[in-house]
Amino acid sequence: MRIIVATGNAGKLAEYERLLGGVPDVQLESMASLAESVHVVEDGDTFYANALKKARAVASVAGVPSMADDSGLEVDALAGRPGVHSARYAGSDTTDAQNNEKLLRELSSVSDDGRTARFRCTIVLVDGEGRELLVAEGACEGRIVTSARGAHGFGYDPLFVADGYEQTMAELSPEKKNEISHRAKAAAKLVAGLCELQQP
Repeated sequence: MRIIVATGNAGKLAEYERLLGGVPDVQLESMASLAESVHVVEDGDTFYANALKKARAVASVAGVPSMADDSGLEVDALAGRPGVHSARYAGSDTTDAQNNEKLLRELSSVSDDGRTARFRCTIVLVDGEGRELLVAEGACEGRIVTSARGAHGFGYDPLFVADGYEQTMAELSPEKKNEISHRAKAAAKLVAGLCELQQP
């Protein structure tokens, strides 16, 4: 099965190739292999809505099965924000550092016990005509610390400590992060679903 992944990022494609390595006869390609570019405005109000919109947009151009994900950080004390707006929480053209600064400001008066949060990821696979084949979701529960720590990762990783750990995601090795991350958990469910789809 040839699947187009809704990304132009070679690193993200490589990560999915590793995560989906247990599925036989699946060939992943990025949007760079398409004859025309695909641009999607992620204006859905859920991770699922955005992932489905991206996957269908790619499938409409590629005509083959396509998959997309959407992910972000949900903070309980902020009623689930930043959520689907995680990448642009401090504004449309802001940096990870600016997003982190805004989050810390908003949580400045929240006690350690109240700083619970989770990273969440939803992956959607559609067929070449845009019909939904699989939906896989994963979450990584944890809490937000009071200052950034660590040099690995990206986004909110320097502020997020997963349950059972003392280090932030940005202090963990990339290998360990990929074992416990929301994307890894969603990908594991996707692998199980793909293996079922390939059953005769």
